[in-house]
Amino acid sequence: MRSLAEQTTAELGGRWSVLTRQKRDHVELEGMLQELDVAAVEEQPEILHRIYRLVFPHAFAEESVLWPTIRRVLPDGEHLTAIVEQEHQQINELVAELEELSLQDADRPALLASIVELLREDVRDEEDTLLPRLQEALQPKELRRLGLAWEAVRRSAPTRPHPVVSRRPPGNVLAALPLSALDRARDTLDRAALRSEGLRPNLSRVSAALCRGAAVVEHIPVMRTGERAGTRDKSTSR
Repeated sequence: MRSLAEQTTAELGGRWSVLTRQKRDHVELEGMLQELDVAAVEEQPEILHRIYRLVFPHAFAEESVLWPTIRRVLPDGEHLTAIVEQEHQQINELVAELEELSLQDADRPALLASIVELLREDVRDEEDTLLPRLQEALQPKELRRLGLAWEAVRRSAPTRPHPVVSRRPPGNVLAALPLSALDRARDTLDRAALRSEGLRPNLSRVSAALCRGAAVVEHIPVMRTGERAGTRDKSTSR
């Protein structure tokens, strides 16, 4: 079983394969994490904004499309996906916590370092273990069909952390449409705020109001349906 990082596009099933698409996003993420590693504090929000727009739709599509397939085709799929779902949950929780801190907060550097470490760990777990197991179980044409489904979900998925929502269907699927609309509106406002210091206070207030709206949606009980017991337990063993 070889890591995705060691395989060519052809070996992964071609450019439409879900494995190729996953590897592409992982490479892009690592590039942005390297930017973040050397960025000045005031440059970090813009880089983090780009990271979030990559990471959260990517993970949402995994949870909605890939992990259910792995649970169906692999005898130990439940255990394998539980590990990665827990990593996703921790990332959601830590990013939500980071978003509450100012750039000058003394706790911010350590929290940011934890997020970066966990993102890299998640990529390693997926590329070295989880996705190669899926590769062994499916034919290339099935990987390509899965890639189309994954890409369709990724393009319309939420772009912000939502730690309250279930990491599994149907809760996460039900939450997708309202949260994606709110998140993407906030993305537009926050990008404009980064470019315009004069408009920043007003744009930030509107973005904060949309954030409160997303929190209301998250806490609708149906958004937690399908949740696996233990996903929020950080002591789950590997």
